[in-house]
Amino acid sequence: MRNALSLNQHLTSLYRIVLGLLISCHGASTLFGLFGGSLGTGKTVSPTQWPGGTAALIQLVCGLLILMGLATRPAAVLLSGSMAYAYFSVHQKHAVLPIQNGGEPAALFCWGFLMIAILGPGPLSLDAVVARLRARSGAPQPVAGEA
Repeated sequence: MRNALSLNQHLTSLYRIVLGLLISCHGASTLFGLFGGSLGTGKTVSPTQWPGGTAALIQLVCGLLILMGLATRPAAVLLSGSMAYAYFSVHQKHAVLPIQNGGEPAALFCWGFLMIAILGPGPLSLDAVVARLRARSGAPQPVAGEA
């Protein structure tokens, strides 16, 4: 049973890493024109432009935090909310269902980041390293479930 639990925790880390990489690439493409640029146009968007540039900045910064597993839960909550906002403000006005309105990526990212916020970063994360260092030093531990 311990091996199954360990595998589950490591797969949670892998899931977090993949989602963090995907969303940070999405933010980098919008801000810096990488990977085809904003919406595949090759153009960039200023991080101060609302809502696209601000969303891209959140995607890049929080995506990198999630990729590294640092401040994972707050970053995941912020990204989940950002993706929910994107779905309801951009996609949902075209049709109710994601398959009809092009909002599948936003919906999937929203629920994926919510899952990361609930499950935590897993053992392969900087949050886990910080928790282990705190335990060794005798520093006060965070509330259960924070790391």
